[in-house]
Amino acid sequence: KLKLNGTVFMSSVLTLIGIPGLESVQFWIGIPFCAMYIMAVFGNSLLLVIIKAERSLHEPMYVFLAMLGATDIALSTCILPKMLGIFWFHPPQIHFDACLLQMWFIHSFQPIESGILLAMALDRYVAICDPLRHAVIFTHQFLTQIGVGVTLRAALSAAPCVILLKCRLKFYRTTVVLHSYCEHMAIVKQLAADDVRIDKIYGLFVAFSILGLDVIFITLSYIRIFITVFNLPQKEARFKAFNTCIAHICVFLEFYFLGFFSFFTHRFGFHIPSYIHILLFNIYLLVPPLLSPIVYGVKTKQIRDGVSKIFYSKILPDFSFISF
Repeated sequence: KLKLNGTVFMSSVLTLIGIPGLESVQFWIGIPFCAMYIMAVFGNSLLLVIIKAERSLHEPMYVFLAMLGATDIALSTCILPKMLGIFWFHPPQIHFDACLLQMWFIHSFQPIESGILLAMALDRYVAICDPLRHAVIFTHQFLTQIGVGVTLRAALSAAPCVILLKCRLKFYRTTVVLHSYCEHMAIVKQLAADDVRIDKIYGLFVAFSILGLDVIFITLSYIRIFITVFNLPQKEARFKAFNTCIAHICVFLEFYFLGFFSFFTHRFGFHIPSYIHILLFNIYLLVPPLLSPIVYGVKTKQIRDGVSKIFYSKILPDFSFISF
C-alpha cells in the first residue's frame, strides 16, 4: 500500500476493531454471543433435520421454514467465527477482498430472509383466503422458482455495493474499520476518502426498494388474512386459522423491528455512541436466527412432535423385543 497526503492507496489489508470503546470487555461479550450462535445453529439444524425426516412436513409452509433456517445458519456463520476471533484471540486483520466477500454475503442473506418471510406470508394468505387453489399455486416447481428468485434478487442487489467499493474507490482515509464485521455503511463512511454519496444513496435504495416493499406486501397480506379470519362463522375455525399465523407474525416482527431500528439509528442516531450502534447490529444478526426455531418449535405441534420423536428415540432404549 502507498500513503499519500494522509490517504492510503489500494490497501490490501484492513483492521477490524471489534466494538470500539468496549475493547477491554470484548472477551466477556464474546461468551453470550458464542452461546447464542451455538444455540441458533443447533436449533435451525434440528429444524432442518425434522422437516427433511417427516414427510408430513413437506408442505410449502415448512419448506419455506427450512429455507429460513438454512439462511439463518449461513448468515450467522459468515459473521460470528471472525467476530469471536477478534474478541478472544485478537487477530483483527482481514484481507480487503475477504472483507468485501463477507459484506456481500451479509447483504445478500438479509434480503433472502426478507424474501422468504414474504413468501411465507403469501403462502398463509392463499391457504386462508383461497384454500382451494393453494395446492394448485404452491407446487414444488413454484417453490423452487421462489427460492431461486429470492436468492438472485438478493445476490444481484448486493453486488453493486461490492463493485462500487472495489472498482470506484481508490483512496482510503484509514485502514481501520470501527466495527466487528464488514458492514457496508461502516466501510463507506470510515474508509473512503472519495465522494461516497452514490454508495449511500444506493444503500438506501436497496433498503427501501427490497426490505421496504417486502414489509408493505407482508403487512397487506396479514391485513387481508385477519379480515378473512374474523369473518369465519365458527370460533374454533377462527382460532385455528389465526394460530397458524402467530409464529410467522412473531418472526416477522422481530426481524423487521430489529432491522429497521438498527438501520435508522446507524444513519440518523448521530448522538448515540458507536458501540451501541455496533451492539445493535450484532444483536440484529444474532437474535432472529436464535428465536426463529424456538418460536416455531413452541407454536407448531408437528415440529414439537418431531423433536420428541428424535430425542426420545435416542434416549429411551428399544424394548420392543420383550414379550409378555
